[in-house]
Amino acid sequence: MDPMTSAVAVLTAMITPAVLISACGSMILSTSHRLGRVVDRVRALSDKLDELFGRSADETKDRQTIIFAQLDKLTSRARILQRAMVTFYLALGMFVATSVAIGVVAFIPNQPRYNLVPVIVGLAGACFLFYGSMLLIFEARLALSTIHAEMDFIWRQTTRAAPAEVVQQHKPHFVHFRSRK
Repeated sequence: MDPMTSAVAVLTAMITPAVLISACGSMILSTSHRLGRVVDRVRALSDKLDELFGRSADETKDRQTIIFAQLDKLTSRARILQRAMVTFYLALGMFVATSVAIGVVAFIPNQPRYNLVPVIVGLAGACFLFYGSMLLIFEARLALSTIHAEMDFIWRQTTRAAPAEVVQQHKPHFVHFRSRK
């Protein structure tokens, strides 16, 4: 193989992990956005809780209960998202290291035992990417349970406050929503 073809092959191999680097970047960006939304939601709930402490206990007991339950789940979500972000950063580092290892191994003449280094580092990066994706699945399930709990609470509050004829009109929607759990 001539030197130019060899150099192009090495550069092509080094750039190949760029697709995975891009995937990690997208996952980091989306996870960061999700974490920001959780933090915003915690702050909003905290503000609501502050407002509720000024009212009578009878009026706010249900609201306080749902807020505390949501804060608990939001805390868990934030921890999972933080773990996922660290995992995606590790994957990103592994894929960059894979690209560098491909370049370094290309310059080491007649040492086939080093050829496995980029493969092992790339596989480690793929494992981190997979683990981070699994963490996001767990976080999404937790988010869904939080949404269901909040919607159940809102339906209960609405049915108490709304006129009876309005509640009867929309009761099938409430029953349908509850049955999806």
